[in-house]
Amino acid sequence: MGRIKTLLVIGVILLWINGWAQTQISGVVKDHRGKPLAGVSIAIKDSYDGAVSDSTGKFSFKCFEKQTQLLVASTMGYKSVQQTVVLQGQPLTLSLMLKEEISELKAVTVTAGSFEAGDKKKAATVLSSLDIVTTGGANADITNAVKTLPGAQQVGEQEGLFVRGGAGYETKQFIDGTMVNNPYAASVPDIASRGRFSPFLFKGTVFSTGGYSALYGQALSSALILESIDLPDKSQISASLSGVFQGVGMQQLAKNKKSSWGINYGYTNLAAYFAIVPQRPDYFHIPEFHSVEANYRFKTKGGMIKFYSSYGASNIGIRRVNIESDSLKDAFGIINHNWYNNLSWREFLGKGWRMNLGAGYSTNVDDIFQQVQNQQNQPANTGFAYIDSNNRTIVSTQNLSQLRLVLEKKLSGISAIRFGGEHWYALNRMKINGKTWGLEDHLTALFSEADIYLTNDLAAKVGLRGEYASCIDKLNLAPRLSIAYKTGAHAQMSAVYGEFYQKPENNYLFYGNRGLDYLKATHYLLNYISTTPTQTFRVEAFYKKYQQLIETPPTYVYTNEGKGYAEGIELFWRDKKTLKGIDYWLSYSFLDTKRAFDKYPSELIPSFAAMHTASLVVKKFFPKISTGINGTYSFATARPYYYFKPAGSKYAIGDEGRTDGFNNFGISVNYLTKVKNAFAVVVASVTNVFNSENVYGYNYNHDGSIKKAIIPPAPRFFFIGVFLSWGTDRREDAVNNNL
Repeated sequence: MGRIKTLLVIGVILLWINGWAQTQISGVVKDHRGKPLAGVSIAIKDSYDGAVSDSTGKFSFKCFEKQTQLLVASTMGYKSVQQTVVLQGQPLTLSLMLKEEISELKAVTVTAGSFEAGDKKKAATVLSSLDIVTTGGANADITNAVKTLPGAQQVGEQEGLFVRGGAGYETKQFIDGTMVNNPYAASVPDIASRGRFSPFLFKGTVFSTGGYSALYGQALSSALILESIDLPDKSQISASLSGVFQGVGMQQLAKNKKSSWGINYGYTNLAAYFAIVPQRPDYFHIPEFHSVEANYRFKTKGGMIKFYSSYGASNIGIRRVNIESDSLKDAFGIINHNWYNNLSWREFLGKGWRMNLGAGYSTNVDDIFQQVQNQQNQPANTGFAYIDSNNRTIVSTQNLSQLRLVLEKKLSGISAIRFGGEHWYALNRMKINGKTWGLEDHLTALFSEADIYLTNDLAAKVGLRGEYASCIDKLNLAPRLSIAYKTGAHAQMSAVYGEFYQKPENNYLFYGNRGLDYLKATHYLLNYISTTPTQTFRVEAFYKKYQQLIETPPTYVYTNEGKGYAEGIELFWRDKKTLKGIDYWLSYSFLDTKRAFDKYPSELIPSFAAMHTASLVVKKFFPKISTGINGTYSFATARPYYYFKPAGSKYAIGDEGRTDGFNNFGISVNYLTKVKNAFAVVVASVTNVFNSENVYGYNYNHDGSIKKAIIPPAPRFFFIGVFLSWGTDRREDAVNNNL
């Protein structure tokens, strides 16, 4: 009995000693914003003592270790924290803070001023290549599809993207980093032409309505940045047939899937179409186009080399009634040859370094014929200079060579710095009635840009670009800053500031006006975007200040005294969720803008600017009948028009007014089928279904006493075509995109 008592006493003593050796550790775990973190593992390193934080971030456990130990707190998506603790049996209360692991999937991205589409940033996807070709009324033209996004104006009388109060030449297009000097097919006055490139050439599209990266320049208002596809998934042969054009192509993928080559040919002739659909102008040469494309791509050890080349030739001749006299005609003919080449090489160099090397060469020749003719279509000489001055021949030649290098270094997390430079060599010639002018320019640019991720919720992009143009002997420095903050799981805000410069257009420099300076615009943007895989809401406010715009007084001594501003707010909503099987987007732009430039005697609303612009795009695919129906309605309020007359050292307004609003409803139907062994898509489309009378502006005679409306060559455009492919079934892409 005594022995039992002794053992009980010893046991009690051991339990007391053991209890004394325990340390109670408790506390709370929070993130960098002070919010509790649940599910965090807190443990003493190399022991079994630990706990997991609860929904309020609190934890508590007993530790049997002694002396100095290392406590570790860790959870997925956050950086682990280690803290030294001294265990002496006394309770410890800890407050731990974990920082988010910065991840490309979770991190905020700068979205102000740009609409992105492509595989890299699915959360920001707005328009894919398939979106472009299935936008009703766009007729598979990149520019026409982009016009359904906020910021772009509905200008139909000349090619180009007119963005936020900017003229068409203030938007530039870039392919794989190098600028495209002539992105549109040759055109005749008052009729816009199509873009030269197929949307299926590109895997990524960035439409920057302002505030674009320091890696790009010479675009005062906007940049359309296109990234070409890499290797195709399969080899294929394609063909297209319609009453407007015919085409055939081949894309061959190597057996080891490390290289590919391709070639395409297309021919367009509108003779048959014009015979069915009468045109308002008289064409003495029906529009005719040839195009040839070739590409070669191959994988390197750590990257990809891509070469693309395209050649286009066109011939158009048109007659209209002379605005000075109904008994006379104005004949205009243009023969165009364009050759564009692009070589790009991207390579991972190791240790966080990446290289992007690009080179480009293009040449464009316009052979233009202008003649005043009588009713028998013969040359007419009236003796009036303001009429006879339209008798001329012009040969315009534009050559551009480019070389560009960008180096990128990954920093901590996903932060990165990019820097590099580029050189453009431009050689232009203008020959008018036998007299020749020349213009040569070397433009050199250096740039640097850093992506700085402070957390997954806060990021900044800081850039600086410097340029020197020999043709005006001027240097510019353009700082750019973007900040983005994530406000929720699917929402964020961005703010952008940037300065942008652009050389004067060649027509201002050809005749000896070499004392001109860069045009300048300063952009301020504020943006909010909420996006999920099926819905996107975006609102953006902007202010743009123009300086050093070109003014053209009656003396033809051009100056940089022009100025102006543009401000407004834009909305965008895309929804693939609410209406079953229907994908639609709605865009709206409010624009308040004025500028003094060209002949404008004071700050006026530009003739290409509408205060309100809106588009509704709706797409529906019917799987049971393999048919997609797509509709687009675009609207813009009235645009101003002016007649300017000389008044001393400036022009004065001789006449002004407003056009009617712009309305256009376009529809397309795509039927997916098979023709023997070929996958086929039958496409039918109509623009301006409701036959709206859209007036883009007015042309005036020499003294402003007569004006004539600028209207489309025909009220509607109809298209029916068949697209065939052997080897790759694009029909599945169409189905997946619309379900």
